Amino acid sequence: MQQIFVYGDSLTWGIVPDTRERFPFEVRWPGVLEGKLHSLGRQVRVLEDSLNGRRTVWEDPFKAGRNGFVGLAQRMEMHSPLSLVILMLGTNDFQFSHPHNNAWSAAQGITTLVNEIRRAPIEPGMPVPPILIVAPPPLGVPKGALAPKFAGAEVRCRGVSEAYRAAAEALGCHFFDAGSVTPSSPVDGIHLDREQHIALGQAMAERVLAILEA
Repeated sequence: MQQIFVYGDSLTWGIVPDTRERFPFEVRWPGVLEGKLHSLGRQVRVLEDSLNGRRTVWEDPFKAGRNGFVGLAQRMEMHSPLSLVILMLGTNDFQFSHPHNNAWSAAQGITTLVNEIRRAPIEPGMPVPPILIVAPPPLGVPKGALAPKFAGAEVRCRGVSEAYRAAAEALGCHFFDAGSVTPSSPVDGIHLDREQHIALGQAMAERVLAILEA
């Protein structure tokens, strides 16, 4: 059985927009991805490691443990051997506490994470897994309880897809633009609703299958 490691934030954790509730695994896009791959005859296990508020490489001023760089190498060691790592981070890089961050800085954060994955102390003989960089959907105008935290993020995130694509090409990684499948939820302008998770997971399955069969 092949293992796919998904490293993400609340868009992957599956928070229900403008609530503190969580969609079940079969609705979250990693669960949809796993189910679709099973239906296509692939024996895979999708390992979720997603945390609300996780950045690429920055700290949260209010909550510890949101820097995505910290502990990443150990996670690679923990779950190896892996057939694929999927990185979908960056949305929280545009929170109010990072007012100077833009698409370029988020892509630099992703680049740092890719390099850390490739340096991870996995056991001898285990493969360094291929990496799929996923650009999150562009932020809409933030609404609801999280609006103050993401004030202005819809402007500062512009160009993320292009910046991530360029980073993936420079790093020799695979790339997928989640914004080509779905926008952010109209409920809060940040997260994904049920139908958006399903659409993203199904679309991702085609991309992941092509990687696994390469």
